[in-house]
Amino acid sequence: MKTLFGCLVLAGLATASAQWIQTDGPNAAFVTALTVSDTNLFAGTDGGGVFRSGNNGTTWTPVNTGLTNTVVYALTVSGTNLFAATYGDGVFLSTDNGTIWTEANTGLLNRNVVALTVSDTNLFAGTIGGGVFLSTNNGTTWTQVSTGLTNMAVEAIAAADTNLFAGTYGGGVFRSSNNGTNWTPVNAGLTNTDVRALTVSDTNLFAGTIDGGVFLSTNNGTSWIPVNTGLTNTRVLALTLSGTNVFAGTNGAGVFLSTNNGTTWTQVSAGLANMAVDAITISGTNLFAGTYGGGVYLSSNNGTNWTPVNTGLKNTDVRALIVSDTNIFAGTYGGGAFLSTNDGTTWTEVNTNLTGTNVPALVVSGMNLFAGTSGGGVFLSTNNGTSWTPVDSGLTNTSVWALVVSDTNLFAGTYHLGVFRSTNNGTSWIPASTGLPRGADVPALTFSGTNLFAGTQGGGIFLSTNDGTSWTPVNTGLTSINIRALTVSGMNLFAGTS
Repeated sequence: MKTLFGCLVLAGLATASAQWIQTDGPNAAFVTALTVSDTNLFAGTDGGGVFRSGNNGTTWTPVNTGLTNTVVYALTVSGTNLFAATYGDGVFLSTDNGTIWTEANTGLLNRNVVALTVSDTNLFAGTIGGGVFLSTNNGTTWTQVSTGLTNMAVEAIAAADTNLFAGTYGGGVFRSSNNGTNWTPVNAGLTNTDVRALTVSDTNLFAGTIDGGVFLSTNNGTSWIPVNTGLTNTRVLALTLSGTNVFAGTNGAGVFLSTNNGTTWTQVSAGLANMAVDAITISGTNLFAGTYGGGVYLSSNNGTNWTPVNTGLKNTDVRALIVSDTNIFAGTYGGGAFLSTNDGTTWTEVNTNLTGTNVPALVVSGMNLFAGTSGGGVFLSTNNGTSWTPVDSGLTNTSVWALVVSDTNLFAGTYHLGVFRSTNNGTSWIPASTGLPRGADVPALTFSGTNLFAGTQGGGIFLSTNDGTSWTPVNTGLTSINIRALTVSGMNLFAGTS
């Protein structure tokens, strides 16, 4: 039996010389930004560019013509202008709802842009490493406005009347009263200075932090108090306001609602299958949540119930592919497993009982399909992914990065605990790491004849000739020891490095 291993990132290329055609791809993307312009909802994704929906997310269309970088971390609207912030290629402008994009970077000295906001006719961009930039002409030219900004990793920007606020990675919040010409730190009471989100309502300024939850300031940031009662997850990635309602998107517990300025919070995540919420926006009575790997969800009742709205919204982070007869299985990061029976023309989600949505490893053995998950261990399906059963007894590490089969032996490469072996289709596992570095990360495994190879992060490649009972390093000539992928072609062994 032949197995296909790989870490595949689909970049949307379809050039005649390369002879590649992009398939329809699994749905449910990494949604990092959401914004609304009139009747259009836009989603920025981590790797898939920008998608547009004219029907509240029921269907989506990619709108990336002219967008040379598809890692989009922020979106904002000013009149008929739509702006997209990319990580690496700066800011792009569309004047026709995303149909065509034009680079708008003159003067933008740092193009790792992760935040955008509009204040009157001013457009502000927050960058990782370059602080804040200002454009007064819709992105035609930019000026750096970072004097006094002692932390240049700006992850969030919000405007309130004459005040502009910047949330930074490790430096807390800064305030400017002159359009960014000068900045002053305003962190009294802010016990966590990794600020990922900012939002303003009248005199209330909210800051979402990583591991510190939500903080409230009623005096333009001069002082802060934590407002986390009921907020069971304090990794806050997104904040938005609707009237007197404050919504917080968290990394791991979905969405929370406060109706009293953060004094108390209630989890509102029913139906939200992916709990890593990286973006939230509101359009009329509709609340949208962008998740990291699960695409977009819609709630029409303030988060009480959520429905996925992902048709046409593709997951571009495909970590594993395996072929079994006429079936192709894809393991995604954040969206679980998908099946295609028509060479990738269409895909169907196959995640029943698969509790791990990050699937970096897949392998087939006869009628058995195994999935390795990041944090959920190994799962077995005997019906082409229709349903799954956990097979983890003895597997003391549940972050499984690699799987390989040889005859009756199934091997799992794990994060920090090396290799495990099962001789009974995953029913039970035993460690098989003697000779591997202590605490080895093993993201790659492959067989060549009776030789089993393990690729490690930081230790290079190891060989076992006795089914994992012992290992020997085989690194001569290997100039990088951070191994991500291994495969065999005939007598040749290939290693992909980080």
